[in-house]
Amino acid sequence: MGNVGKNSKTKTKTKSKADNAVLACDVFAGAGGFSLGAHLAGIEVVAAVEWDKYACETYRKNLIDTGLSNACLFEADITKLSPAKVKAVCCFDKAPCDILLGGPPCQGFSAHRLNDAGVDDPRNQMLLRYFEYVRVLRPVFFLVENVPGLLWPKHKKFLDAFYELADRANYGVLEPQTINARDFGVPQNRRRVFILGYDRKRLTDVKAWPPKATHVSPDSEDSLPHWVNASVAFKKALPGDPNNIHMQHGPELLKVFEKTPPNGGSRKDSGRILPCHEDHVGHHDVYGRIDPSAPGPTMTTACINPSKGRFVHPTQHHGITLRQAARLQSFPDWYNFEGGIMAGGKQVGNAVPVDLAKALLKPLRQEIIKLRKAEKQADAA
Repeated sequence: MGNVGKNSKTKTKTKSKADNAVLACDVFAGAGGFSLGAHLAGIEVVAAVEWDKYACETYRKNLIDTGLSNACLFEADITKLSPAKVKAVCCFDKAPCDILLGGPPCQGFSAHRLNDAGVDDPRNQMLLRYFEYVRVLRPVFFLVENVPGLLWPKHKKFLDAFYELADRANYGVLEPQTINARDFGVPQNRRRVFILGYDRKRLTDVKAWPPKATHVSPDSEDSLPHWVNASVAFKKALPGDPNNIHMQHGPELLKVFEKTPPNGGSRKDSGRILPCHEDHVGHHDVYGRIDPSAPGPTMTTACINPSKGRFVHPTQHHGITLRQAARLQSFPDWYNFEGGIMAGGKQVGNAVPVDLAKALLKPLRQEIIKLRKAEKQADAA
């Protein structure tokens, strides 16, 4: 059933809702991007569920051991961990869960899965498992994050099933929103789908979500700040930073990088055309350099590997470091990823960008506090 760490204290989980404490549960929590964003938005994550060993180490060391969070971390396979157990251990019966967060595994919905690949992928069932937690915890809101491929016609039956389950449980669900992280101050061009559900027994609609963009294109006439460029990721690392590491490349690849023009050069510029490149019209960005004058490319689970995308340093002859990848996901420099460069890259690529999570959750916190006041006034009437 998984382990519950030493942090499974409940003293902070029985708060009265009168003190404006907004409580959340983060499933598929990963390294903690959603949870850190929730903390910055003024939301207390009471429970987190994650099965990956290194992601759990990262979550614990950065969020729990530092005292930033009192979350009870369940190191468990969510398909085997009962939501009723999470509810009982975290006292969600006394102080109910307000928000359920989660980014179910998205590989089955990825755009890299060609033709019918990914259809009926067992990982897609995780989206439905997520709803078991909605049904048991009865949050005011639930927020799902996934890749845009979730909306493709070939995956329609999973999304339809999710909406049907929500309707049966008396939850309203807004239309899926495709949101780009760069529009909220994240130095990365990252499009993801977010689905917001709300308890129809307590809310009739949600007008405050999604929030309006905080950043715009430099070509826009709007007075908002411009997108944040990738250059912020390439400032000097702090002394002794354990994540200031990059892949070690062989002599042949180093020569390719030396021939690749700085600040956005591609593999075509360097002459690296492999047989697989000749037969495939896609993957133009592999072995390409990041352009620091624009938001960075989407950080994937292989973001530290130049063979998997435009992940070469803008001017230096190697892939980006784990710290640079984390900065592109808006993680602060004190946030360290455990397990080495490969495990760390996977955690970074899977994370919800911290600043985006904060922006998306702030209006939900405000709506819950407003709802709570209205309900209190109605009870007193």
